[in-house]
Amino acid sequence: MAKRTKSKPQERGSVLFDVVYEDDSRASNRRVPMQILGGLDGDEPARDLIAEQDRVIAEKSGRPLRAIKSLTRSPPRETNSVSDD
Repeated sequence: MAKRTKSKPQERGSVLFDVVYEDDSRASNRRVPMQILGGLDGDEPARDLIAEQDRVIAEKSGRPLRAIKSLTRSPPRETNSVSDD
């Protein structure tokens, strides 16, 4: 039986972002649909989407909302390929 290879997030239509908040806490690998990115706004729609997700989470958990300090794309994961050396 052939081994199924895992596809990269970009191939599935989403991009991963690392978020740093004003209190210097960090959230890694926040998934954002690729369809809302690009265009003239660049990654700004990702900031808006993540801020909205954070607002909903804060509302449900009863915790205060954290302001986003910076947003960067997560580096792509390295694949564990086996070489035939």
